[in-house]
Amino acid sequence: MKKDLGTVQAVFPMPVLVIAAYDAGGTIQTMNAAWGQICDTDKIALFLDEDHATTKAIRETKAFTVALADRAHMAEADYVGIVSGNKVADKFALSGLHAAKSARVNAPVIEEFPVAMECELAEVARTETLFAIVGRIVGTVAEERVLDESGKVAPARLDAIAFDQFRHGYYATGEKAGQAWNAGSALAKAALAATRATSPS
Repeated sequence: MKKDLGTVQAVFPMPVLVIAAYDAGGTIQTMNAAWGQICDTDKIALFLDEDHATTKAIRETKAFTVALADRAHMAEADYVGIVSGNKVADKFALSGLHAAKSARVNAPVIEEFPVAMECELAEVARTETLFAIVGRIVGTVAEERVLDESGKVAPARLDAIAFDQFRHGYYATGEKAGQAWNAGSALAKAALAATRATSPS
């Protein structure tokens, strides 16, 4: 029997994304965001507050990077989420993190996080109920240590962390539970067979 929890943001896991951009003066603005998701084969949508220093920087320079936070750098990822760039003049300099300029866009790639997407600003979407930064992913860089033998990112090696909306925890990810487009194939075949059996000849 299910218990009524009221209005709860009941999505788990949520990504821990570290967004970075240069502002108009060249200072690195960075933040931690859980409300972000791939929205096309080459696009990512970030649901951010409009007044974040990082949001303002993205709109100024039209570029940003999105990194996946890992367990080894959980403290740094949390720090850039709880300290505001509107209150601390150069919070990135105090984070202990390091960055190099992206080879593809005018944005910093944070060196400590193992995977980063390099994005151009594609759209600022605003409605009565939504504000989102949409980026076009023009490249992705990854540390060799998180790649498998075929050159793809291996989640077990990535050791990414996920955000828990229920109790505000961070959880390590990486254990494989099944194969997409395969785990439900037996059910799909049974459904197709049942449909054929009941269809008029």
